[in-house]
Amino acid sequence: MSHRGPLKSAVPSHLVSPVRRCSRTACGRPAVATLTYVYADSTAVLGPLATYAEPHCYDLCAEHSERLTAPRGWDVVRLAMESGPARPSGDDLEALANAVREAARPPERATGTGPAVVAAPSGREDNPMEVARRGHLRVLRSPDS
Repeated sequence: MSHRGPLKSAVPSHLVSPVRRCSRTACGRPAVATLTYVYADSTAVLGPLATYAEPHCYDLCAEHSERLTAPRGWDVVRLAMESGPARPSGDDLEALANAVREAARPPERATGTGPAVVAAPSGREDNPMEVARRGHLRVLRSPDS
């Protein structure tokens, strides 16, 4: 009776790459776009590379995404693709800074001898859209309701 030793993990491989590759047969170039078919609308949608590889989507390299054609009677929708990595906008950075400032603000305490009471979040009385709050996050009422 032979006993096998533990399997060795993390075997280096030159065949598997962490970079997503073009889905086209025999094309090994890096993927830059994701193709999705909307069968109900007879539409092919080509957009920026998806965050995760999906089983019903196709990753394409720059050459194949430029040469993409759809079947007769189908439409091709090409979503704008940014040339570089996405950078936060000024609004994103300002919102993040405000959230950090608010989270760091100590809770206001009521006067008296009893236990400390956390006051209502500032602006809540003025903002009827705010439903609830947890830390620096707020739940807002839908504008439609």
